[in-house]
Amino acid sequence: MKVVVSGYGVISGIGKDIGETLKNFSPAEIEPEAVTVFDSELKNPVFEVKEWPAEKYSTGQRSASLLFHALGEALTSAGLKRDLKKYRIGICIGTTVACQLNDIGFYENYKKNGLIDNNSLNRYLNGNLAELIKVRYGLSGPALTVVNACTSGADAIGTASLWIKSGLCDIAIAGGADEINKVPLAGFASLNNMSEERCRPFDKNRAGLNVGEGSGVVILETEDHIKKRNCHSDIVLSGYSTATDAYHLTAPSPEGTGLKKAVRNSMKEASVTGDEIAFVNAHGTATRDNDLIEGQVIGELIGKKIKFLSTKGYTGHTLGAAGGIEAVFTILGLKKKWIPKSHGFRDFDEEIGISPVTERTEIEKNAAMSTSLAFGGNNTVLIFKRQEN
Repeated sequence: MKVVVSGYGVISGIGKDIGETLKNFSPAEIEPEAVTVFDSELKNPVFEVKEWPAEKYSTGQRSASLLFHALGEALTSAGLKRDLKKYRIGICIGTTVACQLNDIGFYENYKKNGLIDNNSLNRYLNGNLAELIKVRYGLSGPALTVVNACTSGADAIGTASLWIKSGLCDIAIAGGADEINKVPLAGFASLNNMSEERCRPFDKNRAGLNVGEGSGVVILETEDHIKKRNCHSDIVLSGYSTATDAYHLTAPSPEGTGLKKAVRNSMKEASVTGDEIAFVNAHGTATRDNDLIEGQVIGELIGKKIKFLSTKGYTGHTLGAAGGIEAVFTILGLKKKWIPKSHGFRDFDEEIGISPVTERTEIEKNAAMSTSLAFGGNNTVLIFKRQEN
């Protein structure tokens, strides 16, 4: 059974929608700056989402507002802006901050004043992003919020695709959303994993990541169902696999065990070889261990001549949203038949053995891979295909 992508939407530090994102992938450059959404002594550059009407979503939480913004664009592009209740719709959303770290304001207020602040309480209760969508749109299908560190968004999309294949629902809303938060910002700083300048994925002199925020959402459904709606899609989610290293809390296995398994299994499900993949949208955090292991695995299993990039030089690391945002970017690459340069890369790393694209690059093949890696040793791979009309 084919699982097609009938709609998609995105918001990140590079743009508030698809059009703005594509524009800023080209010559324009968005420079990261020190965080402004909360007070912090850390001045490392981050990719904040700015100049968008967050207040209109009335969620009490930035992550949820980012999610609803991307979801609106995805539903519109899928032709599903109205009458959602008549469909069997499942919701699967990945996050980290929204579910795990959204109670800071509550405890700060309680510690200082001994009182419960309604705003912080509402923020906490709105942490289940999938349930929030279900309630707002009055849907009756399954709703699951995936909290699996930095593969959350990709795992949510993969899980939703299984729902479609099993017949659990006809349509699935899937993706990820996360906001910049004090805990991961301070946590990455304590691990010495944050760069003091724009991050440089896969570069020999990479010095760590930039934190970012945003949301990426896709609408999935069966090919038969989209035809019944008199709509069409040329993008298929053809492969999904997840595997763990079980090696270390924050470092990948030196052999790339879990990532290799996820790559191989996703390619097997998608029935593609390395020669058939147009490009890889890599996780590419610009940290020493991640880029080393990921680059080596890509070179070994896909081929040393593969076109690949990391988009984190444009968005920063958006944590649980990364898999959702980068899935949308991968789809855009297939549809537009080009990928942007891997921003920040300058110097080849002999130890990695391969280098990302350094300029806008045209593509011709019809399959693309998006990889996501997470603390805890989790590795998730999605493969999308463009089918000819």
